[in-house]
Amino acid sequence: MRTYFTYMAIMDFFKKRNQGNEDEMSFIDHLEELRWHLIRSVIAVVVCAIVVFIFTDFFVDDIVFGPTKSNFISAQWMCKMGQAVGVGNSLCFKEVQTKFIETTMTGQFIANFTVAFIGGFMLAFPYIFWEIWRFVKPALSDKEGRQTSGIIFWVSLLFFIGVAFGYFILMPLMVQFYFSYTLSSKIEIMPTFSDYLENLTYTTVGVGLLFQLPLLILLLARAGIVTASMLRKFRKHAFVVILIAAAIITPTTDPFSLAVVAAPLYLLFEVSIALAAKGERKDAEKETEEWS
Repeated sequence: MRTYFTYMAIMDFFKKRNQGNEDEMSFIDHLEELRWHLIRSVIAVVVCAIVVFIFTDFFVDDIVFGPTKSNFISAQWMCKMGQAVGVGNSLCFKEVQTKFIETTMTGQFIANFTVAFIGGFMLAFPYIFWEIWRFVKPALSDKEGRQTSGIIFWVSLLFFIGVAFGYFILMPLMVQFYFSYTLSSKIEIMPTFSDYLENLTYTTVGVGLLFQLPLLILLLARAGIVTASMLRKFRKHAFVVILIAAAIITPTTDPFSLAVVAAPLYLLFEVSIALAAKGERKDAEKETEEWS
């Protein structure tokens, strides 16, 4: 039954894409067009990945390992903030005194391509979404097209804000917490680079994608699927969902990292309610003007 409804939804989407076209496209034609959108997106990622690969030393030493350094820009901010509020050097980060290891012969080689691919994806993200939007836009009505104008800018902006939050705030805090946590003096921390890179990816790209929450809710509200009153009614449920999402994104299990991720996400949810309510008021005003 679920497969049937999924199929019907896809067919309805393709039918909407045909509206206004003189030559009606077949199902295969739609898939062919989608394929080329995906191919162009992959090419963009590859081109950006090549750029990252060429400057591997800079991206690895200065970008990837940035949060582990005591002179990292956000570490300096937090240190100055701690001194300003009178807590001394308690917020000053220490240099991570360890070398990352690889336990396999091909580990560094594969990690090099992983860094290039992740960096390429992040740099090409606006273009990737633009390609997706070009495929989806023909299925929208004129009103829906006007309501979603500027979406590429806002999606890209929220993504990069989320990436910056994960990289400059969350990642340094996680590094300091786990590298300073001691279970026993007989245990020496010798993390693999692959493990560190995985944590960095989840904490940056994952949070960047989670920061799309306001736009997602706003689109659902515009489509009439949710309302501001409904969102207010399910605040408690949303809080639990946000905690679960934050727990999945943060590769650590400490409550502090969870709270650091969940707090801005919940704030974004509240912003989404305000945006949905504002949109409903505008729609109501337009209807009143039309009837008057």
